[in-house]
Amino acid sequence: MSDPSTIVVKIGTSSLTKGNQGKLALATIASLVETLSHLQQTDYRVILVSSGAVGVGCARLGLKDRPRTMAMKQAVAAVGQGRLMRVYDDMFTTLGQPIAQVLLTRTDLVQRSRYVNIYRTFRQLLQLGVIPVVNENDTVAVEELKFGDNDTLSAQVASLVGADWLFLLTDVQQLYSADPRYNADAEPIYIVDKVEQLADLQVTVGDRGSQWGTGGMLTKIEAARIATTAGVRTVITEGKHPENLLKILSGETLGTQFAAQPRPANARKRWIAHGLMPAGKLYLDGGAVQAICQGGKSLLAAGITEIEGEFERQDAVQLYSPEGQEVARGIVNYDHSELQKIQGHRSEEIAQLLGYNGAETVIHRDNLVVHSA
Repeated sequence: MSDPSTIVVKIGTSSLTKGNQGKLALATIASLVETLSHLQQTDYRVILVSSGAVGVGCARLGLKDRPRTMAMKQAVAAVGQGRLMRVYDDMFTTLGQPIAQVLLTRTDLVQRSRYVNIYRTFRQLLQLGVIPVVNENDTVAVEELKFGDNDTLSAQVASLVGADWLFLLTDVQQLYSADPRYNADAEPIYIVDKVEQLADLQVTVGDRGSQWGTGGMLTKIEAARIATTAGVRTVITEGKHPENLLKILSGETLGTQFAAQPRPANARKRWIAHGLMPAGKLYLDGGAVQAICQGGKSLLAAGITEIEGEFERQDAVQLYSPEGQEVARGIVNYDHSELQKIQGHRSEEIAQLLGYNGAETVIHRDNLVVHSA
């Protein structure tokens, strides 16, 4: 018997609330709860990433506008998160489905030990038949270590747990080739083989998010890029009809579906690719790109032509081709000042250039994740 498929479902504030007051759309939430409980009780393991804490907090406190300061936003989120979880718990309990609250910050995924601990917690919850309800921990997160939106958070969670599906539930049915509000020739997009195909399209529907939310269509496309490169099939579809998840999983073509790319070999490489925040950029010559992308080799100093950013040893960096395309990410064995001294030089010259024996490789292939061949 095969293992159950894991799905991550993200629902946005625009779907969870109604009107301009941030009040909860209880009918939509009830449909979502019923759908997820049904999936959990069949052959799926389910994780829900839920926005809405700030919007619900604003409604609870009678605020007419979204908070602008970090302190105010954190306070309002603390009010709204409790209310939101109360609603979820009441509804899921009615159907006999246990849930758990999981609040995350970017730091939790940057640090390897915490990343592993979170993975183990998710795995245990799913094995217990529990649906984790995930949100960013707005009450304690600081700006430079925030996910920024729950689209990104949901993609990171899908990558972390090795999910099969990521559903991004929003206020539109799907992507279009142009904005259908202003272009009568706009055509629906049903299948995207690679996110790069969208680069020339004017995908602008909802790209500023709702009054109470922070996401938009552009953040969903970026989330799809993160998830699909981690091997997760991703769907953007309408949040007001959560029951459509059942139709999509049964094979119907609804929403916009993004094909999964080959999954990174192991959890550590998924962490390198998506858990770490890059601290710099390395530009490579054509020979180095071919060696790491086609040959599975480590990155040597000789192949580096340019360095951007200030980073330390064991930081993550992005690797770029001569054409400016990101081809890989990895963890460096040298800081930026050391690399500036040895870039373009052969490995046997490193000791003389630095005055001490350093690593033979700038990035070992075990710490390297290739994006594009």
